[in-house]
Amino acid sequence: MTEDRETYRRGLVADKYRLARALHHAGDRQERVRTELLAENADTVFGSAHDFTRLRTMDDYRAAVPLRTYADYEPWIDRAAAGEPGILTAEEPRLFFTTSGSTGTRKRVPVTSRFLTTTYLPFFRAAMGVPAEYFPEVITRPAATLNLRHDRLARPATTGSGRPSLGPSQADMGRAFGVALREPGGDAPWAELPVPVDDSAHLDKLYLRVRMAAEHDVRCVIGHNPALLAMLPVLLAQWWPRLLRDLHDGTYLGARGGTPNPSRAAGLERQAACSGRPTPAVIWPRIRLLYCWASGVASLYLPRLRELYGTGVTVLPTPAAASEGPVGVPLDRHPTAGPLAVSTALYEFVDAGQDVRADSPTLLHHELEAGRDYHVVFSHIGGLYRYVLGDLVHVVDHVHGVPRVEYAGRNTLCDAAGERLREFHLVRALRATALRSGFDIGNATCRVEAGTGTPGYVVAAALHPEPLPGELPALAQALDRELGRLSHGYRAARARGALAAPVVRPVAPEAFARHWHRRVAAGMRPPEVKDQILQPDPAAWKLLLGD
Repeated sequence: MTEDRETYRRGLVADKYRLARALHHAGDRQERVRTELLAENADTVFGSAHDFTRLRTMDDYRAAVPLRTYADYEPWIDRAAAGEPGILTAEEPRLFFTTSGSTGTRKRVPVTSRFLTTTYLPFFRAAMGVPAEYFPEVITRPAATLNLRHDRLARPATTGSGRPSLGPSQADMGRAFGVALREPGGDAPWAELPVPVDDSAHLDKLYLRVRMAAEHDVRCVIGHNPALLAMLPVLLAQWWPRLLRDLHDGTYLGARGGTPNPSRAAGLERQAACSGRPTPAVIWPRIRLLYCWASGVASLYLPRLRELYGTGVTVLPTPAAASEGPVGVPLDRHPTAGPLAVSTALYEFVDAGQDVRADSPTLLHHELEAGRDYHVVFSHIGGLYRYVLGDLVHVVDHVHGVPRVEYAGRNTLCDAAGERLREFHLVRALRATALRSGFDIGNATCRVEAGTGTPGYVVAAALHPEPLPGELPALAQALDRELGRLSHGYRAARARGALAAPVVRPVAPEAFARHWHRRVAAGMRPPEVKDQILQPDPAAWKLLLGD
């Protein structure tokens, strides 16, 4: 442990407590965020068009600036990306964050120094303060953390103005901004690849990091996206012969460059044989922490997945956030949720039962109710004003009057027959059905199938244990009851015969693994391949079901 890393760890913990103290003055902090973003960007093209200098109150701001989605902002962002100054921010963007594109076209988010120092960095450091406090070695020992998300690029794509355009996990903030923004595992031996690999060879890069980490005492695995943590045991089984051979010979993808380690290869081979298969727990028996999203679809499979990483492993949730900005930041050991980052962005909300329009009435943080779900709208100094994120959050409870929220899913609406189902309805219904029926759900996705008759929901689920044929109708009936309990619209549609009873189709876990591989092969980076509770692709649906 070096003094530098210990000092950095203590700084992260201090930032966590700093954000926690801000919760006691949430109203003042929200007002300050609004005042500063209006003053800072008043003379921009956007600020002039919306008369920022005349806006004094929150009601003024609401009246002057309509709610907007990314599609609405795209023309302004395109102008900024082309190099036109003063469009959304007074300060010129230094780079652009890109989103994963898992629900459509990739988005670009301008990143200025002010956005970094007042929004992104305080949120990021406070979030890292949780593992830094409870699992200090995650920060102080570089080789203790296998960060599957971290993927710094040597040659990132650029915008028309020559600015880097890449995901947050790919950016070298030190080089772009000169700040200390180090992710756990970001300076591990495998942070830099041992042999040249093309930036687009995503699986090869992931393999090399795992192969190098296999020679170290890893205590923490970071995925952020839990789907990647779920895939790691699958990938280990697929990579196992090659990984053992590389370890034995001191090679990387067969290329020379390392030190032969035949004893390590032999030991892992014996341990995997005793366990029945290679798992993360076999390679790294002292794993203590998984750091990833813990709500949404992940809530279905994380309890069973954790067993593959070892006995007594803790799951700490990463923040409810997006490339566009932060939402909730866990500040303690809560298993799924964290309070709003009230000093970094201005938050508004629309009830999840409503569709968001440009003039939708919004609620402020102190008006939210525990147990309810909401669309997220935020504003921050980085150039997004009353931005409709496209994500829903669930209010778990309140901390010093500030809502503690967990990610509830995308705001996608299913409305084949007036049922108005959101992702969270399906996830919660599946979770309750599994609990009461005695099944574990390894993963699940669904579609509305109409055929020539009444439309109805078909759920493809990896179930454990494998259900007997006679159990499936009872499972579908239980799901039907849960959906009716959670959604008045669904219950009404079923009652009037507009919606058929749901059908549960069991599929092998390997079907979801194959689907993951197809998406990577199509160009998505492994950290970007997210679970899909709603399957938008008919071809993928057929392949999942084996039809």
